Amino acid sequence: MTSKSDERQFLARESPEDLQVVRTDGSFLFDAEGRQYVDFMMGWCVGNFGWGNAVLLEAAAQFEGPDYVYPGYSYAPWIELASLLVSISPGSLKKCFRATGGSEAVDLALQAAMLHTGRAKFVSVEGSYHGNTIGGLSVGSSEYREDCKNLLPLCYKVKPPLNAKSLAQVEALLKERDVAAFIMEPISINLGVLIPEAEFMTGLADLCRKYGTLLIMDEVATGFGRTGTLFASEQFGIEPDIMCVAKAITGGLGGMGAMIATAPVAKSMEDKGNFYSTYGWHPRSVTVATAALGYITRNRQRLLEDVAGTSEYCRERLMKMRFTKPASCRIAGLAIGVDFGDESHAAKIQAKCRQEGLLVSNEGESLLLLPALNIDQATAAQGLDILERCV
Repeated sequence: MTSKSDERQFLARESPEDLQVVRTDGSFLFDAEGRQYVDFMMGWCVGNFGWGNAVLLEAAAQFEGPDYVYPGYSYAPWIELASLLVSISPGSLKKCFRATGGSEAVDLALQAAMLHTGRAKFVSVEGSYHGNTIGGLSVGSSEYREDCKNLLPLCYKVKPPLNAKSLAQVEALLKERDVAAFIMEPISINLGVLIPEAEFMTGLADLCRKYGTLLIMDEVATGFGRTGTLFASEQFGIEPDIMCVAKAITGGLGGMGAMIATAPVAKSMEDKGNFYSTYGWHPRSVTVATAALGYITRNRQRLLEDVAGTSEYCRERLMKMRFTKPASCRIAGLAIGVDFGDESHAAKIQAKCRQEGLLVSNEGESLLLLPALNIDQATAAQGLDILERCV
C-alpha cells in the first residue's frame, strides 16, 4: 500500500487535504480508516447519478469493444453517442468534437470561435473557471495571470453581478466587432452558484448576434440536470453557438468531454481546425456515456422532478438554519451556494463538516453543496443535519 510519504514525494497535489478514498457507494464515500462520509460534492458534479449507478456499472462490465481506436479511423459508437448528445442539446447544435474532458472541450471551443469568426478576442465573466489549459486559464479568473504571465492576450472580463446594467459593459466590449466569443457558465458554480438575471442572458444573446460574436456555454459542471433543467442554458431560453460538456456524462467511470457546435461553426472547424485527440472518446468511456445518456433520456422527467423536490427540501432546511454568521443562499436545482461573505469562515465550516462526516466544497466566501441528483431524502436529511450542527 502506498504510504502518505510516498504520495508527497511522487505525486503532485492540487490541495494539501489528505483523505485517502477507498470506496464509494450511492451518496457515500469511504476512506482508508473506514470512515463513512455523506458526499455533497460528488466529484464536483461528476457523480450526478450516484456512485455505483447500476446502469453505468453494467455498461462498463459488458463492454466488448476494441482496446483503442485511432482517431483517423471510424468507430460506429462514436456516431451513436454524438447523435444522442445532439438530440438532447439546446438550440441548433448539430455536430460533436471529441475530447478527454472539460478543459480540452473548452480549448476546442475557443479554437472554433477564432476560426469561424476570424477574430482573436474573448470576453468572459471575472472570477470564472474554464479549465486548466492555457486557453482555459486565459478566459478564467484574472488572478491566474498573476503567476502565469504569458496567457493568451486579448481576453476581457465582465464583473458580476450579471444584471441589466452589465449589458452596457458587454456592448462596449463587443461593438468593435472583433470579439470571437463570449464564454460563460450559464450558472457559475465556482462563483458560489452565481445566477445571472434573465434580462442579462437574453440581452447577452441579442448583443452577440448583433455584433457577430459567438456565444459559448460552458456546461461542463451545469449540464445533465445539475441546475434543475437538463442544461442550465435552457433556463434562460439561450441557444448557444457552442456548448462544452464533460463530467457527469460518464458518471465518473471514464474520462470524457465534448464540444458541440452549430453546423456553420462545425464546418469552419472541420475545414481549418486542429482537433486530434489521442484519448478523446475512448471506446470504454463511449459505452458508459451512451448508457448514461440513455438513462437520462428514459428517466428525464422523473430525474428532474427528483431534483426539484430535493432542491425545495434543501431550500426549506437552509432557510430554517441558524447561522453563527449572516449567510445568503443561492439555489439552482441541486447546485447550492451558501455565501457567508467571509472566506475564512467558509473554510472553517467546510473543515468542520468533513470532521463530522459531510463532504462539501468551499469556494471563496461560499460553501457549495452538490449532492447526487437522485439522492434519497433520508440521506439528504443526514447531510443537512450535519451541516446544521456545523454552521
